Amino acid sequence: MIKRVRVAVVGVGNNTSALVQGLALYRRSGSLVGIRRPMIDGLGVGDIDVVAAFATSAEKVGRDLTEAIFVAPNNFPRLDCDLPRAGVPVTKGLVDASGVPRVAAALAGAEVLLYSAPSGRPETARAYAEAAHAAGVAFINTTADPVARDPHVMSRFEAAGLPLLGDDLASQFGTSVLHNALLRLLQERGLTLVSSYQVNLGGTEDFRNLVDNPNTKKQSKLNALSTADRAAADKVEVAPLGYLPHLRSQKVAHLNIEAQGWGETAVSLDVKLTVHDPSGAAGVNIDLVRIAASALRDGRGGHSAEATSLLKSPPGTAV
Repeated sequence: MIKRVRVAVVGVGNNTSALVQGLALYRRSGSLVGIRRPMIDGLGVGDIDVVAAFATSAEKVGRDLTEAIFVAPNNFPRLDCDLPRAGVPVTKGLVDASGVPRVAAALAGAEVLLYSAPSGRPETARAYAEAAHAAGVAFINTTADPVARDPHVMSRFEAAGLPLLGDDLASQFGTSVLHNALLRLLQERGLTLVSSYQVNLGGTEDFRNLVDNPNTKKQSKLNALSTADRAAADKVEVAPLGYLPHLRSQKVAHLNIEAQGWGETAVSLDVKLTVHDPSGAAGVNIDLVRIAASALRDGRGGHSAEATSLLKSPPGTAV
């Protein structure tokens, strides 16, 4: 029988709620709806156990994980699943690097540390990466803060035989994925891009945080879009994120593309996308966790090429 993956999570927000509830749902139902890869190196979607959780919210610390994921301001809906107590109390997370030894000790027995805190806190992200390195644990950075793009950090993980996957999720079906696909389609069909933009609106705490700390996220989104047509990168704009609390866990995105076809005739495309943002994250995290665990068990440190398409800003992209 294959050994289940033991995962620790940083951040007990909507993305963690979607992941924890989804794990319970898929174990119960056996459904494959919304699953990109049912098996990765022998690991199924249900072969994941969350064994530790870290947060800074006083309202969440000390609660069982399955209770803490429903504490406000979390607003991801309850899925139709039986969610027994996890037996995993939420532990006080890092506020500075002085707590690294404490977190490293708490990671005993875990294989993967999934960093799912808000973007815009690069020192905190690197501190958790340091804790993972000290504990001999694979590290996944789902935020736009540069960790895997730091050559020094990557070289240390490579030397230790520890996987380091990041940076920033490319949501399962999000704005960047769709925008990139449409720009590629234009290029493949011989159209000339004139201009393009995307606008993203959401109601989660991550959106609220990114409104206040937009810089790293904007660069990460541009990294994801530049792969479509690097020559046209200066014609693509990403508008500042908008926080609308009434949207709750839904994200609403608007895309516009202006192009020219044969004879310089105009082509115009407008698209509206509505998704539950945390579901898009969980649908990718489930693959990243299994990729990281498989690489760790094989002793393959550093970046895993099969994770590249799941990330907005993999190693080598702009910081």
